[in-house]
Amino acid sequence: MMENTKLPIAIIGGGPIGLAAAAHLTKKELPFILFEAGSSVGQNILSWSHVRVFSPWRYNIDIIAKELLLQINWIAPDEEALPTGKELVEKYFVPLASLPQIKPHIHLHARVISMGRKGLDKMKTRGREEKPFQIKVEENGIIRYYQAKAIIDATGTWNQQNPIGSGGVFAEGEQALTDHIFYGIPNVRSNHLERYKNKNIAVVGGGHSAINVLLDLAEIQKKYPDTKLNWILRKDTIEKVYGGRKDDALTARGALGIRIEELVNSGKLNVYTPFHVLKLQKKETGLQIIGDLNGNFKTISGIDEIISNTGSRPNLDIIREVRVDLDSSLEAVFDLAELIDPNIHSCGTVRPHGEKELRHPEKDFYIVGSKSYGRVPTFLMATGYEQVRSVIAYLAGDKEAAKRVELKLPETGVCSSGIENTQSSECCANVSETAKVNSSECSTVECR
Repeated sequence: MMENTKLPIAIIGGGPIGLAAAAHLTKKELPFILFEAGSSVGQNILSWSHVRVFSPWRYNIDIIAKELLLQINWIAPDEEALPTGKELVEKYFVPLASLPQIKPHIHLHARVISMGRKGLDKMKTRGREEKPFQIKVEENGIIRYYQAKAIIDATGTWNQQNPIGSGGVFAEGEQALTDHIFYGIPNVRSNHLERYKNKNIAVVGGGHSAINVLLDLAEIQKKYPDTKLNWILRKDTIEKVYGGRKDDALTARGALGIRIEELVNSGKLNVYTPFHVLKLQKKETGLQIIGDLNGNFKTISGIDEIISNTGSRPNLDIIREVRVDLDSSLEAVFDLAELIDPNIHSCGTVRPHGEKELRHPEKDFYIVGSKSYGRVPTFLMATGYEQVRSVIAYLAGDKEAAKRVELKLPETGVCSSGIENTQSSECCANVSETAKVNSSECSTVECR
């Protein structure tokens, strides 16, 4: 006899995909419990609250979540507007989490430490599927244990930033100098201005996050001319980071490529590529970054602060006692790997997928959202919403609905942009409907 028949389904993570799972379970009238390590839903997104995403609101709101919200006269945002991280949390996540059908089942300040089958380690097979899951949680400083009949791991990867060292490992001396390293996207023009103005700064990374930070630092440099900028990346050539520029189907994304190319050509930014960081050390004159620059040892001296934008990786420790099947290189769910390999696909060319591709050897355990993509950075919220729709349909016993594909994406994809708040319509009157891009005439808050 199964021990878990009346138990809830556990959702790990209170970001967009975890909350969408809660909405779908509410709609299906299936009991659930949601654990969020932070003090608010969307805690990870609040860490880049100033950044605006490439995708308009219509791609960022789950259809069932919207249905539930409209029942309480929620005012939906403009479908074509591009939200910031803060707007996503305040205008969507918080109202959704506050619904009376959902709020009582959310546990904040609840960090999941481990999970597995009750009374069984990973090696034990006999009777495994009849045992409920047991989840160890540190909740408000107290260790508690919860049981569940299924687990949906939507913890994401943002709080697991990669080190700056070459080969995906910490550079020598890196861990001793974390007071001088910011992992993520600091709000350098506001909250973190004092930390970075008139400093010699090195930004490490070759993606959109690094570009966003550099463009913000360039604005600081205009007002504080003693600010020095250095860009360290591993690309074989700098042109690879510019992307489609004017030919990009997403204007906001193309605008980033255009602006960073202009900054590089201005001579106000020192570029080191391909540079592989091997060692960090602190001297009286500042930090030294030592590494391999195009086959030769190179030392970059006098650095005050380092900003790391080298990507993120999934936390696999919490699922160590669960039988999972992950790709050895991408750390993505195995059957997803060939669909999302960034050497082949952009975010918009990944076909929608669902429960079947997300299955693991451990029955009724699923990894969804950006964590299902492992180290691959091209995850879309809309894709995650389709994942949970399919998974929850399957858990509810509707296998036909689980098989269906109910999502269509533009081939260009809709990733993230870093475009900040628009202060006035006049400032951006002549900007494309698809995205607001930078205007030199904007003063306090730019349309970026």
